[in-house]
Parts: sequence; structure tokens; C-alpha cells
Amino acid sequence: MRKQKKTALISGITGQDGSYLAKYLVDKGYKVYGLVRRTSLDPMIRLDFLKVKNKINFLYCDLSETSRISDFIKKIKPDLLFNLGAQSFVTYSYENPVYTDQVNNLAVINFLENIRIHSRNTRFYQASSSEMYGSNIKNEKKLNEKSYFNPISPYSIAKLSAYHYVRLYRNSYNIFASNGILFNHESPLRGDHFVTKKIIKGLVEIKLGIKKDTLKLGNIYSKRDWGHARDYVKMMYKILKQKRSDDFVISSEKQYSIKQFTDLVCKKLSIKIFWKGEGLNEKAIDKSGKTIIEISKRLFRPQDVTYLLGDSRKAKKVLNWKPKKNIDYLIDDMIKFEFMENNVNNKML
Repeated sequence: MRKQKKTALISGITGQDGSYLAKYLVDKGYKVYGLVRRTSLDPMIRLDFLKVKNKINFLYCDLSETSRISDFIKKIKPDLLFNLGAQSFVTYSYENPVYTDQVNNLAVINFLENIRIHSRNTRFYQASSSEMYGSNIKNEKKLNEKSYFNPISPYSIAKLSAYHYVRLYRNSYNIFASNGILFNHESPLRGDHFVTKKIIKGLVEIKLGIKKDTLKLGNIYSKRDWGHARDYVKMMYKILKQKRSDDFVISSEKQYSIKQFTDLVCKKLSIKIFWKGEGLNEKAIDKSGKTIIEISKRLFRPQDVTYLLGDSRKAKKVLNWKPKKNIDYLIDDMIKFEFMENNVNNKML
């Protein structure tokens, strides 16, 4: 008798993490289902790039459509359920906090309720966020699973509420439900609105003479802990393959400011820049005096998380976590992708 394939359901399958995770699970022999919003303009571009689109079973609905989600879970009863779908733009969450909470919090409760009622053997992964730590008022140098949460945006408040609901259902109903508190993780498949992608795409286009105007950035002194998405999705899978459910911080444990990240990209592209000025008047010029980068007040958040650095000792011990791709690899990978997108043979790296 032919052995039945294990099944996995991924919300947010067309995003960066969802696409990499889908490929990883397909390669492991899983039958993968993916939730896709009907309103997505070109939802399959990342899955196409990874050559996995035709191996996915797509289910069309928004995370706010509770009854359809319920029908899917009752029918599929997936072995693994990864909730990677979210309203992921922090700035937008200030403009639309109600929708942000519906998708980032209430949808999680709906997943958990349907698992509790209809599919108790399903293992649930919730994509939590390092943004939950907020302004770090206790001045902890490294943030771990026991660190103080202080969310300062509608996005992070919704994420923190969902985080606690996962713990509630785990402890109250004995459901296998885990949170992955992932610090910033990037890749060539990042959306254009994320700052790492914006910096690399913009500077590559300036290098090639495609972009004629300046690259505009917000708070360049915000510090982040950046890793590569390929490494991080493997940890999502490992988290659900443990004997018992738990919460884990996944991070590179290395920190760079946005300004430092920008300098690293410029160095890779052989763009010599000089910073001058202060505050909103700070800018980067090239050797001819032309402005390459300038600061835009419009790009500052109402409240900004200025410091994020993770402590992954628990993940190292329990999951055998060790990131394989460092910041240099990440930047090289993203630059090569942008050159490929512009049909240029990159011989600089």
C-alpha cells in the first residue's frame, strides 16, 4: 500500500518566507497547500522563481474569511500549519489598525480554534516578530524568549496578542502550537518596500545609471539583526518537529544600523560615498559632490524601534540552530539578483 504524503498548509505562501518554506517542504516530500488572497496582483512570482509553483495546491481566501479557513482545515486536516500570512507593514498598521488586528491577531485565534475543534493532531507554527520587543525600555543588550515585550505599533501589538493566544491554546488545550520570534531576515525575494531591498535595488540602479534621482531613507540609525530567509524557514520546520511545542528566538546575533548596511552595499558596488550633515539634513554624496542618498522625514515612523539584537542560545541548544549565511552572503545574494533582474552580468562580486 502506497504511503500517504504528509500535508502542510501555509498561509502567506506567496511571500518571501512562504515561498522558501514551500520549496523546502516540497523537497522533503510534503503535499503543500497554500492560502492565497484573491486580490494579489502577481502572487506567484516568487514561487515561479523557485520553480515550485506547479507543485502547490492553492486555496483562495483572505485570512479574515473565517468560515472558509474553517472549511479548509476540516477538509485537509494538515499535519503542519504555518501561519506566515500577515499585514506586515509597520507604517501601514498606523493607517489601518483594524485590518491589521483582523489579519495579525484574530486570524490566528481562528486557526487555533479550528485546530482545537476539527484537527487536534495539526502542529501549528505562528510567525511572531521581534517588533514585539518595541522600545526595549529595560535596555537589554540581547533579547531572548524571557525578555520584556513593549510593542509600540498597531502591528506589534497585534503580533504580541497572537503570540499570547498561541501560548494560551498550548497550555489550556494541549495543542501543539509554537511561536517563532524571528528577527529580521532578508533575501532576493524580499518585497520592494522593505528597507534592505529598497537600499540594494536603489543602489544597483544608481550604479547602472537606471535610477536618476536620489535614494531616500528614513531613520538610518535604527539597528537591526539581519539573517537570510533560507536559514530561517528551516528553523520553522524544526520548531514543529520537536517532541513538544515551545517558543524560540531565531536571530543572527549580529547587529548593524541601516547606515552601516548601506555602507556595506556601497562598498560591494564600488560606489564611494561620503556622509555629511546631521538629522534630516544628513546625506551621502559621491566624489563629484552629487547627492546619492538623502533623509526623508516622510519615511520616519510615528514611533520607531531603534534597537534589535537577538539571543538565540535556546534555539542553538534545542534546535541545533546555526545560521549558515552571514551578512556578506546576504548582500551578495541580493545584489546578484538585482543585476540578473536588469539583465546585467555581474562580475563585481
